Amino acid sequence: MAAPFNLVLQDGSIAGFYTLSSTAIKLPELPETVVRKLPRYPLIPATLLGRLAVDRRYQGKGYGRFLLADALYRAVHSEIASFAVIVDAKDESAKRFYERESFLPFPDQPLKLFRPMSDIEALFK
Repeated sequence: MAAPFNLVLQDGSIAGFYTLSSTAIKLPELPETVVRKLPRYPLIPATLLGRLAVDRRYQGKGYGRFLLADALYRAVHSEIASFAVIVDAKDESAKRFYERESFLPFPDQPLKLFRPMSDIEALFK
């Protein structure tokens, strides 16, 4: 089950939204440099950032970055254990957006990206 979050403007319109849910990563999906630092469990807990979107009327105004920052803040302050935040980019443009925000692609799934929670924690210190 996913928890939805909306960005509501002063006039009551919804400028964008995202969802957060729990997921797991299969250890072999991650880059070997990351795997070396993790325990040898078959599945590693993660947070899935799903469906981050900004209404077309409000695109290009920084709301996407604001929603992403809010999602990362919520994920890092959650009481649920998580190794990373995972995203499934819908296309190359979305992939570039996440890469600019320091997300790393999975080796065999170029539109699936992750950002380690340790990296996200450093953002909010």
